[in-house]
Order: sequence, then structure tokens, then C-alpha cells
Amino acid sequence: METRTELSTIGEFGLIKLIDSKFQTINPETIKGIGDDAAIIDTAGKELVISTDLLMEGIHFDLAYTPLKHLGYKAVAVNVSDIAAMNAIPKQITVSLGLSNRFSVEAIEELYEGIKIACDEYKVDLVGGDTSASRSGLVISITALGTAEKKNIVRRNTANTNDIICVSGDLGAAYIGLQTLEREKQVFLANPDMQPQLDKDKDYVIERQLKPNARMDVIYELRDLGVIPTSMIDISDGLASEILHLCKNSGTGAVIFEDKIPIDDQTYLVATELNFSPMTAALNGGEDYELLFTVKQEDFETIKNMSDISFLGYMTNDVDGVKLMMKSGTLINVTSPGFEHF
Repeated sequence: METRTELSTIGEFGLIKLIDSKFQTINPETIKGIGDDAAIIDTAGKELVISTDLLMEGIHFDLAYTPLKHLGYKAVAVNVSDIAAMNAIPKQITVSLGLSNRFSVEAIEELYEGIKIACDEYKVDLVGGDTSASRSGLVISITALGTAEKKNIVRRNTANTNDIICVSGDLGAAYIGLQTLEREKQVFLANPDMQPQLDKDKDYVIERQLKPNARMDVIYELRDLGVIPTSMIDISDGLASEILHLCKNSGTGAVIFEDKIPIDDQTYLVATELNFSPMTAALNGGEDYELLFTVKQEDFETIKNMSDISFLGYMTNDVDGVKLMMKSGTLINVTSPGFEHF
């Protein structure tokens, strides 16, 4: 039988001490981490980039099928992805939790184990946070800090007409993974004796939902190639929503090609099984956390052989929006509801 230690037995300061004992700082910019009224970060004259995400149980995650370790990892990754989308390098995070009494010390340790794995992978320091009682389930708020030289910062509003539209990885898998998990949850609720049908052909889409990766590898590769994108955003709400953001902020339009949108074979297969359009998942599903960016025409030769990058189309001077060129040759308008938070 697993040991369960009530949070009340160690208290807030005991929890802080427990967390602090598992993390060591690695970045020279981190002057002071956990243990004072505030963290101290030396930016050494660089631009400081800050992003915060709030994850609410029942809204952003369901603990019926989300392991706490995966959740801890994902909570860090989605924040690192925002830093990556600015073409910056993540350095520190703070983690704040709202906890109900149904969570034991061991459960929180499991959550922080995932956070620690992500910190190690993305080379960031945990430098502080806060904890509070919660009457509405688990609440996770993470703030990520990153740095970049001013000349390297990339924003959403700086794309230009004729820039090439690029995307990392593949799209739609996370949404299809979510639909798979939701289906199995409903089957279980209807008949608790039924075993989940999560066989090997669904591993990829489920992992993309539960443990997405922030694409820092793309940022480092672009830097090695000496290419600075003209605009960039991470795909949290679906390709359509994000490309519309780039166009609206930059005062441009865009044309993208249906046959250039990258969708993994397993996404196609599982989506078909669920009677769901894989293209709709790619355009409107969200939570892929891939990087959508634009580059100048003259940079194409430099990046054309980058691994795991697809070239979707180009920016236009048509400010009326985004067009999708279907395989049939028909042009249609791209719209997106995006994720509705309220």
C-alpha cells in the first residue's frame, strides 16, 4: 500500500523545503532562487521575456486520465513554448499551486517530479512560487522567464508580404489524443468493468496530448543557421487561429495550401476511427505547441533542409484574411473559433 502523508503534517514551509531540496539552479543569471521574498535574476543587459499560464482542473486538464507527473511536465512545457515563440531562451520559472485536501504530499511530489523532468530538459531553474488552499480542485500557475538579445526578439506583428509561412512538427495529434481519452472516460463511466482500449496505435496522439514538447530545438537550429524569423507564435489554439493572429497583428493576409499541412499518419487513422476530420483537428484543435513562423524569401535556401519543418504558404497584402488552397484548386476562407475560455 502506498504511503500517504497529509499536507497538514508538514505545512506550507515544510512543503517549500521539500520542493527546494529537489531543485538546484544551473543558470548563472539566477542569483537567488527559492528561499527569500523574491527571486533575483541578472539579465546582463539582455531583454527579459516573461509569460504566465494558468491551468485549472476541469477546464484545462482532467485528472481522470492525466497522470500528475505528465501534468507537471506539460505545465512547464506550455510556458517554455511561449518563451520559444519570442525566439528567446528560457531561464527560470515560478510555480504556484492551489491545492485541496484530497492531495497528499506524495501526489504533490509526483507533480513536481514532472516539473523537475521538464526543468532538466529545457534547462530552466525553479526559483519560487506560492501555495494556497483551493476549493475548486487543483490550480497550477506557472510564470516563465527568458532572455534574448534585443535583435533576436521575434514578435507577432512583424511579418511582411511574401514572407514564407513555416511550421514545425505535425498538427492535430493533441486534439485527437484528447478525443481518444475523453471517449475512453465516457466508456468507463458507463461501465467501470470495461478496460480502456488504448492500444499501441494510439500511443502517439495520447502522448501529444498528455506530454507535449516545447520546440526549443527549432529555436536553437534557427540560431545555428543565423536565421531570425520575421514573426512567430506557438500553436496552442489551432493553426487557423494562430495564423489569423499573425495576419491581424502584422496587417497582412495569407495563402496556405491544404496538401502542405503536416498531419501524422496515426492522427489520420485515429481521427478516422473517431469519425472526425483530421484537417479540422489540425486547423482548429490546438494544444500541439508547435511553432508557426514566417521567414524572408531569401532565407528559404538556408532553412529548406531543416528537419521537421513544413512550408505552408506565404503572406499576402490581402488584409481580408487567410485563404486555404484546397487540393481541388478551390480557395476558401479560413476562420477559427479558437479556444473559448469563458
